[in-house]
Amino acid sequence: MNNVLMRISFAFFLGLIAISTFSQKKISKSFQTISKEVNIYTAGLDHLTIENSNSDFVEVFLYAESYDEQLIKIENTDKTANITFDFGGTETREVIFRKFITKRLQRANAVVKIPNNKMVYIFGENVDITSKSIANNLAIYIENGIVKLNSIIANTTLKLYSGNVYASTKNTSLNLATKNGRIEIDGVLQKNLYQKTRKNTQSQLKITTIKGNLFLTIE
Repeated sequence: MNNVLMRISFAFFLGLIAISTFSQKKISKSFQTISKEVNIYTAGLDHLTIENSNSDFVEVFLYAESYDEQLIKIENTDKTANITFDFGGTETREVIFRKFITKRLQRANAVVKIPNNKMVYIFGENVDITSKSIANNLAIYIENGIVKLNSIIANTTLKLYSGNVYASTKNTSLNLATKNGRIEIDGVLQKNLYQKTRKNTQSQLKITTIKGNLFLTIE
């Protein structure tokens, strides 16, 4: 009897894996733009990754689960290129397992690859962001999330209410402020307002947060 129950449980577990695997959908879009600014609106995403593209095209990839339809919307003008995401259809699995989910429900991740001659703006609420050491000037405005900036190469501005921020800097001027969080540089706790100006700096990092924790390393 125990063996039978074990087989049933194992089969059910494999079924869940199969559902999870086959319910994920991927779509993509690419476009060229003469605008100098790219705006990314993260509503509906759990995680956004940005990186530099190897061409003159902006490339957008969306991975989402449990939706009948998901859309990448592009508004491309001479001044700005706006990228947004839209989701539609049934969310059966999310409804079934809703009581087990404590944070996010979308199960949607995006990757945006951007030419390095564009200014990048990111707007959102609850979203995690990873920047793969992009060479673009970057500004991020979100409510909450885990932000991994990796190596700071260009001017970077980040404003968020709460979350954790990770970055590595080299020859970078720093302007860091957190009201109720903590600032650690190379593992050493700093005051809640930390400023350091470097001569002949290549970049500036400015972070402002209320409850966020900032963890930086200096190369």
